Amino acid sequence: MSTPEHSHGPTPLSIWRSPLGIFMLIAGAVGVYYLLTEHLAHVSQAVPYLFLLACPLMHMFHGHGHHGHRGHDHDQPHEQPPVDRADRR
Repeated sequence: MSTPEHSHGPTPLSIWRSPLGIFMLIAGAVGVYYLLTEHLAHVSQAVPYLFLLACPLMHMFHGHGHHGHRGHDHDQPHEQPPVDRADRR
């Protein structure tokens, strides 16, 4: 059986290193600067709501990749510890 050959050609650029990506980063930076300099009062009023919005978003997206339940192997049947027959008298 033959193995598939992998091409080791140049890897494609990420979107952030392309001309469109660089433009998006610069436009985003200008937009944030404009919001903070001209509309600071409005932005500061939205901060508590952004914290409230961040809580459910972190619960939705944070728990899927950190393997927080190590040792809980749900695929394997649970083994019972050996019972000492001398204690059953």
